[in-house]
Amino acid sequence: MKVLVVEDDRKVAGFIEQGLKEEGHVVDVAADGDEATMLAHVYEYDLILLDVVIPRKNGFQVAAELRREGRTTPILMLTSRDATEDVIRGLDAGADDYLAKPFRFDELLARMRALTRRGGAARAELLKAGPVELDRLRHSASVSGRPLDLTPKEFQLLEYFLLHRDEVVRRTTLLEKVWDMHFDPESNVVDVHVGNLRRKLHEAAGATLIHTVRGVGFTLRNADAPDG
Repeated sequence: MKVLVVEDDRKVAGFIEQGLKEEGHVVDVAADGDEATMLAHVYEYDLILLDVVIPRKNGFQVAAELRREGRTTPILMLTSRDATEDVIRGLDAGADDYLAKPFRFDELLARMRALTRRGGAARAELLKAGPVELDRLRHSASVSGRPLDLTPKEFQLLEYFLLHRDEVVRRTTLLEKVWDMHFDPESNVVDVHVGNLRRKLHEAAGATLIHTVRGVGFTLRNADAPDG
């Protein structure tokens, strides 16, 4: 998932960011409410982890603003303020769930999984294209029922391609969705990882499933066809 962490405590933000990245998620961090709303306007996130006590706009204000604009991204509020009135205020502002600090990281992950299942009516947990199948909950992929051994980045790439099958996906889009938003756009990291994923899929399926659209990006199609 692409997650926005809104937390002004650098130590806490770093702990959450590192943990989520180790789980294979793409993470952006905002240190105040203004930066949080700016990022939420620019990028499409699967989940927002939102601290209440942050500079400029507080978490209640950020959540309320995003909901007024019609943004439905699941919001999990993280705060040491666990009084009942604060919980009610956060939920009324538009948060989907509330987790008091300090918390165990495995509980945070469980809450995130529950929110994305609950908040994503349009979120399919099982993605398929021809012989390729990807289970987003179990974090597993297979071709014709045989397990596919993928790195975390290859898994994220395949997930994005399956969500946008038959579409042409630009390299810049993959950099934003699968890598950090500040990643060097001149790097060939996308081509290298897509090439590795394409090779693994070809070996497992006996056909080319990911095709290069020269000068633009890539597309996932079921039928074998020459690149270009």
